[in-house]
Amino acid sequence: MTELSLLNQLVDALRCLPGVGPKSAQRMAFHLLERDRDGGRALARALAEAMERINRCRRCRTLSETELCSYCANPRRDPSALCVVEQPSGVIAIDQATDFRGLFFVLGGRLSPLDGIGPDELGLDLLAERVRSGEVRELILATSPTVEGGATAQYIAEIAASAGVSVTRIAHGVPLGGDLELVDGGTLAHAFAGRQAL
Repeated sequence: MTELSLLNQLVDALRCLPGVGPKSAQRMAFHLLERDRDGGRALARALAEAMERINRCRRCRTLSETELCSYCANPRRDPSALCVVEQPSGVIAIDQATDFRGLFFVLGGRLSPLDGIGPDELGLDLLAERVRSGEVRELILATSPTVEGGATAQYIAEIAASAGVSVTRIAHGVPLGGDLELVDGGTLAHAFAGRQAL
């Protein structure tokens, strides 16, 4: 029963996606196999290519196909304003919803000692180096309004304060416990415009 084994492998592979349980994965697998094999092949090619070619920008740590992402490589962006987000999705959310024309830094998570996520895992040494370079005048913290997000923001604020850099944090409008990629553009733009000093 090789077919059954391959089907189970496909269903299990689809379950790695967030929010996809066994029934959803099975429905997706059947859809691709019964109604859209060309779509399945295109998905497989795109996934394989993305896994091989997309890495992290060496400067800001967002996802990029090149050594420097399009934000860091753009000479029209203002290097004196640096916005710190938890995930690459936060970069896109802020870029689409606001008129921010500075640069970004992606942590890849938030401080969580219980989960083994400390400053090294978030690239905070690289962030500290950028802050101490003298190029950054304002550090904008767009971390989630969770306990871990607050602790991460406070840790980064101390790094910035030691370098004499102004620190602000996006404020009202983002729901407590929410993630940036789930916030609508208008709310995010309002929160970004209403950021406050820490």
